[in-house]
Amino acid sequence: MSENRDPRPRRRRPLRAAVGLLVLLAVVGYFAVQRASNGGGGAPFCVAGADAAGADGASGSYEMSPEQAANAATIAAVGVAKGLPDRAVTIALATAMQESSLRNLDHGDRDSLGLFQQRPSQGWGTPEQITDPVYSAGIFYDHLVDVPGYSRLPLTVAAQKVQRSGFPQAYAKHEPDATVMTAAFAGGGTLDCGGPAPTGPGDAARVRSDLVRIFGEDGLHTFAPQAGQAGQAGQAGQAGQAGRNAGGGRGAEGVEITLVEKRDGGEAATRRSRAMAHWAVANAKELGISRVSYAERGWVAGQDRGRWQHKGGTGAKDGDGDPHNAAPGEVRIFMAR
Repeated sequence: MSENRDPRPRRRRPLRAAVGLLVLLAVVGYFAVQRASNGGGGAPFCVAGADAAGADGASGSYEMSPEQAANAATIAAVGVAKGLPDRAVTIALATAMQESSLRNLDHGDRDSLGLFQQRPSQGWGTPEQITDPVYSAGIFYDHLVDVPGYSRLPLTVAAQKVQRSGFPQAYAKHEPDATVMTAAFAGGGTLDCGGPAPTGPGDAARVRSDLVRIFGEDGLHTFAPQAGQAGQAGQAGQAGQAGRNAGGGRGAEGVEITLVEKRDGGEAATRRSRAMAHWAVANAKELGISRVSYAERGWVAGQDRGRWQHKGGTGAKDGDGDPHNAAPGEVRIFMAR
């Protein structure tokens, strides 16, 4: 072995490390600027947030893509629509996080498909059904509630009794994040989604159809009538007649879909309203939703870094006169045009 050693490469190592760090910081800074640009109109992203008042005392946040947020919101909304407790929603979300990373996969181990990697050959449904997030979430919950005392079991045990996975302990690592998401979608937390505002018209018919498929005729909400159709509002099952033209807008909003809680709906109706509002935000990118208002707060696509903002009023009669604000017990969803 040669005794001659060139010290220069060693002296270069700190320089290389410094250059590498600068490159990394530049990349991080670039994406931060992209995210913050245009008031949140940069790269799309969603953040579920919870505090101590959330589900199971959840705190913290969890970041995901709009695709993942839309799937998570649907899983949570189906659980809420079924009247299931937060624990059931957390179990379902943690399971889907492990099985598919909250992506509606068209492949998997053997014939496994969808968010929960359910298998047609094992009686979970047809491939078309299993790759429908509303169906797959619904049948997961149907199996979960058949597990005696599932809400008191460790999450890994409850999930495994439904899934029969070869790696049952893998569900455990997702429980903290799933708890945060449960608080965001079904409890006292929030879902913020940033990214560009829709550039094309929103799909109001699909929004109404999806809301009906998820929540059904729950008896706790009605759709507000279209402009000039007062008194013709029906239950959620009559969604084809729902929606009204948004007045006083900024030129970005077209059709408005408004859901109104029944006066005697109580906490069950409020919980559904929260799930509806956050489902709309999570699906805004795909469905062309430009604005959502609920409980004195509003979310506007492409503004405020995707965060909900307090509006401090109730409808068009409030102090600031913003016609987009929601009255108590209302969820207002505005479509892009």
